[in-house]
Amino acid sequence: MIDTQGLAYRYPGGIQLNFPDVAVPQGTVLLLSGPSGCGKSTWLALVAALVRPTAGQLTVAGQALNALNSVAADAWRAGAIGFLPQKLHLSAALTVAQNLAVAQWASGQAEDPVAIRSALAALGVAELAQRKPAQLSGGQAQRVALARAVLQKPQVILADEPTASLDDEAALDAVQLLLATAQAQQATLVIATHDARVAALLEPALPAANRLHRLQLQRPV
Repeated sequence: MIDTQGLAYRYPGGIQLNFPDVAVPQGTVLLLSGPSGCGKSTWLALVAALVRPTAGQLTVAGQALNALNSVAADAWRAGAIGFLPQKLHLSAALTVAQNLAVAQWASGQAEDPVAIRSALAALGVAELAQRKPAQLSGGQAQRVALARAVLQKPQVILADEPTASLDDEAALDAVQLLLATAQAQQATLVIATHDARVAALLEPALPAANRLHRLQLQRPV
């Protein structure tokens, strides 16, 4: 569940972004849309407790984020949030399996090879475990990054511009992959995008009882 009320963020010495209220039930999908510069990445950072709101209330997966200090926010994020960034940030020096192991270490857990193999298998890339990122296609790299994001079975999956620079077929694959992964884990899925294709790809794939939630942002004036 994601619930915001009067949410705002002011950049140090800069403009304040004021966000519309939204209430997204657990296990559903939110499409966060708007042009570049409207605050989509900032909204994702707020939901992931990477930055603190300047004003308003923010509850994610049952946790009031305003109440968390930085240490508590880091611990909460490691278990509750899976993040698929636009730039996948796979370490070129590490194998696919080692990239996932780093995510486990970052969350304070010991490396779990069984969980790593399971996550890669669920995304159809188990055979790539010992390859380096440079040996992956773009689609394979995105699947590996998603496996890393959902390794800890998060309650919320955040995807930042997952269809950027993809052709129609690859964009469809990316959206279907995100949706299937979120549904398998009963996670709330947030896709932030300015790509008009994403809504058209999402809506036919959702169950009739699971409508697409929308949050449209505008550039500040």
